[in-house]
Amino acid sequence: MPNLFGAIDVGSHEIELKIFELSKKNGIRQVDDVLHLIDIGTDTYNDGRISFGHVAQVKRVLQDFRRIMDSYGVRDYRAYGTSAFRDMDNAELVLRQIEQETGIHIGILANSEQRFLDYKSIASKGEEFNRVISRGTIIVDVGGGSIQISLFAKDRLVLTQNLQLGVLRMQEQLNRIGAGSRKMRPLVEEMVNSQLYVFEKLYLEDVKIHNIIVVDDYISEVVRGNKFDFQSKMMHTPEKARKTGEVVSVTDFCRFMTELEKYSRTDLAVQLGIEDDNVPLLRISAIMLRCIADRMGADMLWFPCVTLCDGIVYEFAEERKYLRAAHDFEKDILACADHISRRYRGSADRSKTIERIALKIFESTRKLHGMGKRERLLLQLAVTLHDCGKYISMTRLSECSYHIIKSTEIIGISRLEREMVACIVRFNHEHFSFSELMAEESALDADSCMTVARLTAILRVANALDRSHREKFSDLQIRNQERKMVITVETDEDISLEKGLFGQRADFFEEVFGLRPVIRQKKH
Repeated sequence: MPNLFGAIDVGSHEIELKIFELSKKNGIRQVDDVLHLIDIGTDTYNDGRISFGHVAQVKRVLQDFRRIMDSYGVRDYRAYGTSAFRDMDNAELVLRQIEQETGIHIGILANSEQRFLDYKSIASKGEEFNRVISRGTIIVDVGGGSIQISLFAKDRLVLTQNLQLGVLRMQEQLNRIGAGSRKMRPLVEEMVNSQLYVFEKLYLEDVKIHNIIVVDDYISEVVRGNKFDFQSKMMHTPEKARKTGEVVSVTDFCRFMTELEKYSRTDLAVQLGIEDDNVPLLRISAIMLRCIADRMGADMLWFPCVTLCDGIVYEFAEERKYLRAAHDFEKDILACADHISRRYRGSADRSKTIERIALKIFESTRKLHGMGKRERLLLQLAVTLHDCGKYISMTRLSECSYHIIKSTEIIGISRLEREMVACIVRFNHEHFSFSELMAEESALDADSCMTVARLTAILRVANALDRSHREKFSDLQIRNQERKMVITVETDEDISLEKGLFGQRADFFEEVFGLRPVIRQKKH
């Protein structure tokens, strides 16, 4: 029997409910889509708080959504807030009120989590997605508070950066300086180009961008409803556009920009069949997108016509085994970490050596620690980034590594997971302290701290086995016996250094796992 699922996006400018039917035979099928415009982002970006009037509106809309889901017989749902809630000073109080009155729990997505869900929704397009990313591609994910630009190289997502250029934030800045419609375009271009210049210099040297994948709430709405003729003829029916999206040349998009300028706000709303309040936001989104296309020298734009709700249901369906992943997202997360390591001159060869050892230890102690696939991924990330701080200071390696990881977005992991990785790397190099992990400013709870301790212990032992940085071991075997973890290494080289400095790291491992690591040498 198909399962009905509700996905709710409480965004900066609108609240959306999509209801989907899920089955292992047919995968995901959209049943209903309900949208309400509520501008809560302007409150947050201007004052750091949401007004009482807007809170009341959100409650009424969510109560309606609750009734709609009940009428369909929806058993499972997920509701998320994005940048407006992330920037809200009193978010916890507001969300608690909303849940008490509506029965709907809203989780706040970190920026990297939100963009990863958007990315998953794009990847669900399958063949079209794979075709587009086969050449140099960026995803431009336009939100109310910011733009996320993510770069693909060789079919892998290798870096992502957040720019504070969201459409609502931009509109608020334009209103603050009293910019009229005539000044909108040059002012938006000036603000966007100043940040794009820095992004290009830092991350796009010798990279040719052919395609731009666009995720937004404004131009995509026009494309999804087939409300604008991009090429003097319709490319898709509305249903076809919803399934595969629309591919548009940059030349045709520029023609679209020219057409936008011919109409007044009211006339354009009528022509495109959109809300009058969305017209300025559509124009800002279009100006920003043209700036990016011009700056990158791109040829084509692809509008996959997805929303955050599509990413929410995709992730749920993945977890419940309703469908197979269309793309290996874990490899993208690791590719991002590898790109960060290379940026800070990390040693790729040594990281591979330590990773091989660390994963063997992880698997050999699985019955003791009970950790799963996600924790294994965090260990791999920590190994890849374990020496990134050397780029700044070789004497303050742990501190510098910690702050680099904490400050660098890795799309696909949460803010909590990123802090865990930062702590694993930090305590790989310095004394482990539960009290510091549980400090008031830390986001880690007791379970997260225990995971950090276990993965730190594994990384320390793996690091110690390559203390000389010479990759002495061609092979190693691990066997647990009589409260010992016996690590047998095959090498003819002198391993006095590894044995001599192994004790302290072995002490912590024994404290965490109750097993004493012991090195035994087997010569060829």
